[in-house]
Amino acid sequence: MDLGVRWKLHGDGRTPAPGAVVRPDERLSWPRTVGLGAQHVVAMFGASFVAPVLMGLDPNLAIMMSGIATVIFLLATRGRVPSYLGCSLSFVGVAAVIRAQGGSSATVTGATFAVGIVLFLVGLAVQRFGARIIHAAMPPIVTGAVVMLIGFNLAPVTASTYWPQDQWTAILVMLFTGLAVVCLRGFWSRIAIFLGLIFGYGISWVFDRVFGKIHSVDGGGKLTDHWRLDLSGVSKADWIGLPHFHGPSFQWSAILVALPVVIALVAENAGHVKAVGEMTGDPLDDKLGTAISADGVASMLSTAVGGPPNTTYSENIGVMAATRVYSTAAYWAAAGFALLFGLCPKFGAIVAAIPGGVLGGITVILYGMIGLLGAQIWLNAKVDLRNPLNLVPAAAGIIIGVGNVSMKFTSNFSLSGIALGTVVVITGYHALRAFAPAHLKKQAPLLDEGTSTYDPEAPRTES
Repeated sequence: MDLGVRWKLHGDGRTPAPGAVVRPDERLSWPRTVGLGAQHVVAMFGASFVAPVLMGLDPNLAIMMSGIATVIFLLATRGRVPSYLGCSLSFVGVAAVIRAQGGSSATVTGATFAVGIVLFLVGLAVQRFGARIIHAAMPPIVTGAVVMLIGFNLAPVTASTYWPQDQWTAILVMLFTGLAVVCLRGFWSRIAIFLGLIFGYGISWVFDRVFGKIHSVDGGGKLTDHWRLDLSGVSKADWIGLPHFHGPSFQWSAILVALPVVIALVAENAGHVKAVGEMTGDPLDDKLGTAISADGVASMLSTAVGGPPNTTYSENIGVMAATRVYSTAAYWAAAGFALLFGLCPKFGAIVAAIPGGVLGGITVILYGMIGLLGAQIWLNAKVDLRNPLNLVPAAAGIIIGVGNVSMKFTSNFSLSGIALGTVVVITGYHALRAFAPAHLKKQAPLLDEGTSTYDPEAPRTES
């Protein structure tokens, strides 16, 4: 059985030939391949380490399970889809909602384990019936709206939890990260979040030395005098050791909050597979179902032991595009590095010590970017928001999701925020499509384009 773990040497093993790419079944020399693996780990560091911290999970376990998840994905796709699987930011809002409802880390991982099951089943369905079932059930207007409400639902977390801990550090980190994203080039731009974290650590240390302790709320929301950067836990942590494992706990209320993220994960996987196929010149549509199922299995395994769910990372697509190296051997090397980092509690303690103000500056950009990915889905699919069949369900669902609107059905069951917004978008869209008259589906846009070609004096036809 071909597991995709045999690679041919590309050219002289030094650099890709002019105009050529290093294909998934090829590799450069092993030292260069290992170096590229380290580069992939650094590329996903910022987002993949921020996510478990924001979710209240062990960052050491997160990085270890990301390495294992990557191995599962590479084996499942037989080495045809180069990808690194890291902690999904789509679940940060879900974790915040579950914890606000009194849920524990076990409740969070139980809910995300259920998402992994559903994702696995969706992948099997795609393998059986093809990608058309995704487009039929979740057209771009639905997918974009759900991704958008998931991202923007996180705004109160930044505003009420992280930013108040140190507003001046937050604003400086926000500005630095924004400049890094815009002004840096190539690889450096892709690790802007990681650079922002390093800058935040440095500026917090400087402020502590210059201004002393800050009088603000701490991570627990208590108003105290405290150091911005507290590294006391780092000195106590061991150099080598296992992360903290725990089993999941299942609650229907938490699962219902988490399930909408399936839509975002399917969209992420589909976009990743399509992008890699275009860059390598190898159409990978036949691997879409396998990729989605592998993501689901990897997420189930991670959450079963207390880690976060995983997904494909766009940061690593950027590294491949910049280097023109798509070798899966580099991802095996990256998985090895991730496992080693996961066995270093001292490293996890450094990550866990990220000051709240730093997270405030990072999440202002990060959460907004997640939400705006939904708009990017609309743009790529050329969704016409002037059409009321698109406009109405998306508008209603986004406001419900962002505003955290709640709807109580019984004394023990209610839906709110992300879950309710997703239900409104999906059911609203399909209901309108089913009941709308045929001419409305082809009708001119509800809103005018706002261009100079619009003539207010022109005669109009009534529908």
